[in-house]
Amino acid sequence: MHDESRRIEERVQRLHDQRIKTAVYAATVPFEVEAWQAPGEPVPFEEAAAASYEPFSMGTPWGPPWGTTWFRMRGQVPADWAGKRVEAVIDLGFTGDWPGNQAEALVHRTDGTPLKAVNPLNQYVAIANPAKGGESVDYLVEAASNPDILADNFSKTTPLGDKLTAGNKPLYTFRSADIAVLDEEVWHLDLDVQVLRELMLELGEHDPRRHEIAHALDRAMDLLDLDDVSGSAVAVREALKPVLSRPAHASAHTISGVGHAHIDSAWLWPIRETKRKTSRTFSNVTSLADEYDDFIFACSQAQQYEWVRDNYPKVWARIQESVKNGQWAPVGGMWVESDGNLPGGEAVARQFVHGKRFFMDHFGIETKGVWLPDSFGYNAAYPQIAKLAGNEWFLTQKISWNQTNKFPHHTFWWEGIDGTRIFTHFPPVDTYNARFSGEEMSRAVRNYSEKGGASRSLAPFGWGDGGGGPTREIMERARRLADLEGSAKVVVEHPDEFFAKAREEYPDAPVWVGELYLELHRATYTSQARTKQGNRRSEHLLREAELWATTAALHAPGYSYPHEKLDRLWKTVLLHQFHDILPGSSIAWVHREAEAEYARVARELHALTAEAVAALGAGDTRVFNTSPYDRAEVVRTADGTPVFVEVPASGSAPLADTAPPQPVTVDGRVLDNGLVRVEVAEDGTLSSVRDLRAGREVLAEPGNLLRLHTDLPNYWDAWDIDKHYKNRYTDLLDASSVTVVEQDPLLGAIRVERTFGKGSTITQTISVRAGSPRIDIDTDIDWHETEKILKAAFPVDIRAPHSSAEIQFGHIQRPTHTNTSWESARFEVSGHRWVHLAEPGYGVAVINDSTYGHDVSRTVREDGGTTTTVRLSLVRAPRIPDPEADQGRHRFTYALLPGASIEDAVAEGYSLNLPLRVADAAGAPEPVVSAEGEGVTVEAVKLADDASGDVVVRLYESRGGRATGTLRTGFPLAGAQITDLLERPLEDAEIIDGAVALTLRPFEILTLRLRRG
Repeated sequence: MHDESRRIEERVQRLHDQRIKTAVYAATVPFEVEAWQAPGEPVPFEEAAAASYEPFSMGTPWGPPWGTTWFRMRGQVPADWAGKRVEAVIDLGFTGDWPGNQAEALVHRTDGTPLKAVNPLNQYVAIANPAKGGESVDYLVEAASNPDILADNFSKTTPLGDKLTAGNKPLYTFRSADIAVLDEEVWHLDLDVQVLRELMLELGEHDPRRHEIAHALDRAMDLLDLDDVSGSAVAVREALKPVLSRPAHASAHTISGVGHAHIDSAWLWPIRETKRKTSRTFSNVTSLADEYDDFIFACSQAQQYEWVRDNYPKVWARIQESVKNGQWAPVGGMWVESDGNLPGGEAVARQFVHGKRFFMDHFGIETKGVWLPDSFGYNAAYPQIAKLAGNEWFLTQKISWNQTNKFPHHTFWWEGIDGTRIFTHFPPVDTYNARFSGEEMSRAVRNYSEKGGASRSLAPFGWGDGGGGPTREIMERARRLADLEGSAKVVVEHPDEFFAKAREEYPDAPVWVGELYLELHRATYTSQARTKQGNRRSEHLLREAELWATTAALHAPGYSYPHEKLDRLWKTVLLHQFHDILPGSSIAWVHREAEAEYARVARELHALTAEAVAALGAGDTRVFNTSPYDRAEVVRTADGTPVFVEVPASGSAPLADTAPPQPVTVDGRVLDNGLVRVEVAEDGTLSSVRDLRAGREVLAEPGNLLRLHTDLPNYWDAWDIDKHYKNRYTDLLDASSVTVVEQDPLLGAIRVERTFGKGSTITQTISVRAGSPRIDIDTDIDWHETEKILKAAFPVDIRAPHSSAEIQFGHIQRPTHTNTSWESARFEVSGHRWVHLAEPGYGVAVINDSTYGHDVSRTVREDGGTTTTVRLSLVRAPRIPDPEADQGRHRFTYALLPGASIEDAVAEGYSLNLPLRVADAAGAPEPVVSAEGEGVTVEAVKLADDASGDVVVRLYESRGGRATGTLRTGFPLAGAQITDLLERPLEDAEIIDGAVALTLRPFEILTLRLRRG
């Protein structure tokens, strides 16, 4: 037989694209359209319904950036369309090939009932099936003219990312608004041909099935009447039935499809627009559920449900009905799909607490899995946190974006730092917006790493980010691919069902230990530094408010614990941990609002803490220590006078002079407190840091070396830092002044000022305090650079085989060598409050109060010694998607801690991030709880969420070893239970001599519920 493959393939493509697809709608009549431009921000339906509308013609430009235009569309179904399937078809002037991040609309009845959204790949709204003929159609359409920030593939900066700079020029041109007849036979033929053609093209050229499909399509096209596509569609479909009905091989891979619509809670649009995106997409989803009984939609992010509940009650009611019918599956159990690295441990716990409670309260459903398809890597504490929240499985897709190494598994057990394992899956289709194309089906099978061990994978399908979610076309593809020779089999089912089957099939799946590090998007640890600082401050202020509110509730008559306020503030912070807000990868509008929200949260939390402390009664000035460690350090009085105080963990002490171990001396540019001696060079670097206790020099080269690098990644400016950034840099060695600014027996400080680059300035105050080996570097930057990154280096004379960086509820060790491509790819990593380097017998920590990104490297010197260098990433200057990212003022502190153990790093990390609070209070109540035992660290103290008055304490083992100890209470203890993160009892805790006995494995998290006597 002659090879006619090319002729057939080209013929089928042309007939499909130019004749079949264009005949899907058999007849159309235009709507009569009027328009009203809403002034400013979006308005409620009632206001739009009462507005005055003007005639509007097709082909007219509309929609200023971030604007809302309401269209009134009126029409009538022709009488001779009776019995036919009639729809409204609306094209707002959709652009590009991405269905999100552009024009979108929500169609309402005139009574305000939302019907369905209109999106680029989902332009229809059902009118009648079958139509009676003569029906009147009257819609109000809320159209959002969101700009396409991704235009030009992120190659150009744009002012469109903020309504303050976007201008008013219309973005879109309205193409059409019609009442139309859907020719169902042609529509189904369109899908038959698509599915077969795409399958054919993915099969091998020597596969008989490919040629069978090709010739079947060729014969079927002979039956297509080009002058009457509709009339010949039935015959063409009949000719294709044999090749569409051949069953899949018995060993064919099974793809569990679940509807999905990944909607970033903010990204290239502000939060206010996400509220509307969710209503549009969820309207589509509930409409599709009415049409397809076998449809199931998985949706995470409790915050988005709450937005719809509060703003679109009719859509919310439809969601509730779909959940009851089993077609809508709440998943994930988190408040938002947060970043996987940057939120603190307690914040990750609260993501699950607030998320799972929402789903239980409103749907009676406890979600069973973690759904994080798009976050930029995942910390190694996740397995334990997830299991303690009642989860059984974990899903992500993002690791498939790795720049260097292909992750070796798709289904596996993920083991965290404490040894907890959770069953985990990465969809090999490598997308969370699948549409069951032939290419996707082939890729999923080809890519699947578990061949021979397992035979199934999951595929979330649907258009995300405002694209409208799953479509009827995708559902029809799934039906055709349910059992089709040459293809994987598709079954639409709940993710819980997939994970149960996958685990049963593959119980001995391989194990991955440690973090799931994404070899991409490493700059998200640093971009938009003020957003990250706001998060860090908020997390610690929440801890402080909860502790002292609990103290006041226990000891101050008449004080009422502020449950509702704390709940609201936590949710605000959790929202801004979303994986495109906290990482710094959103438009300017998002980060401008985030900074304002963090400032508001800080004001409220300071007020709540002040109220709690004041409730203890007026009296002497006291110092309050929110840290879980005893502290002896210098504080300042109201007039700025330094005072040395000793304060117990989670307690208070009078503001009274206590003699420090040894005073601070300042001699020229040398600071000495008997524990460390610090020499500041003329260029402002640290020329020497001498640990006087150990009798050794800490630095191998000048420390606190500020280095300005050129920073232009290959793609994704705000997201990425590529390894070539290291090759071009300038060391900031020209200090304009080095001045002693504090010379007190309790405190010595030297200020270094620099000007560099495009008029940027940096002022650093290097401080040494009595009684502490910690060297603080208070930093004030006025930043005006572009496409640069500023790092601060500490080259220490330590041969460290690995670095230890704090993560949630513990720390992770990473090799300092680059033996393999996996280690080499970790050239920029994340950490929380500290990084620790050590060789046997000696260690050094670098501590910070707001930075996350850093790198660690080592070299061997000519004298045979090893220099291990920690470099903190302080601030960046990407231009896309926010052209003014990080510009302006930044204030933060980092510190060097010589002679530090891991325990020292943990304690000083808390101290730097939880400054002592000086306030007037009458009494000295005992700390709510006091933990005894090395490594036992209290992370949160609060009252139980159920308002029972029980005290809830969350603690963990922080050294990485076994710990035993006790937890004593500052109130009569009537009983204690070990609970999960949602404060549900697991077992009774052991009480010995009035204290809770503690036994913890390495990095174990323990939540205790304490009943008051």
